[in-house]
Order: sequence, then structure tokens, then C-alpha cells
Amino acid sequence: MILPTKHLNEERSILRIGAELLLLLRSETTVSRLWADFQAYRRDVLEIKPVTYDWFILALDLLFILGAIAFSEGKITRNRRDTQNLQFPEYVQRA
Repeated sequence: MILPTKHLNEERSILRIGAELLLLLRSETTVSRLWADFQAYRRDVLEIKPVTYDWFILALDLLFILGAIAFSEGKITRNRRDTQNLQFPEYVQRA
């Protein structure tokens, strides 16, 4: 579930979804705005199947547990400065 397996495509792994969310999270935003941006990114840029809202929330939970994001006053932000320069594999394109 967190990592891809032979039964779970890497496009649906929570780790991959979390990486995509970090790419999209450039500035403080709401959950609903990030969800809309994420759906558009997967549809228009990556041209891959969408994931459900449940998987989106699980990816946010993982990022929060890892300390990569923070939630305050209804807004999500990157929690640490070092997440600004993350290196992603080629298949995860920048938005």
C-alpha cells in the first residue's frame, strides 16, 4: 500500500502520491484546493488514472507523520525548508 508491489501499481502507491503532492505544494493551501490541483495534475500532466480521495488523504497522513507537511488554521504547508529541493525520479514530472 505504501510502496508498490506486484499487486499494486506504482502509480497508486502512497509514497508516489505523496511525492506528487509535495511537488504541488509550493505555498500554503487548503485541502480542497490541493485535491483539485492533484486531480488536474494526474489527469492533464501525467495522464494517468486518478486515485480516490481516500488514497489522497492517506498520502497526506503519511507526509504529516514523516514531518514533511504541517496543518494549521485550515491550511497545509511544507514543514521543512529541505523539502523544497527534493529530487524526484524522471517519471514524476514537475507541475
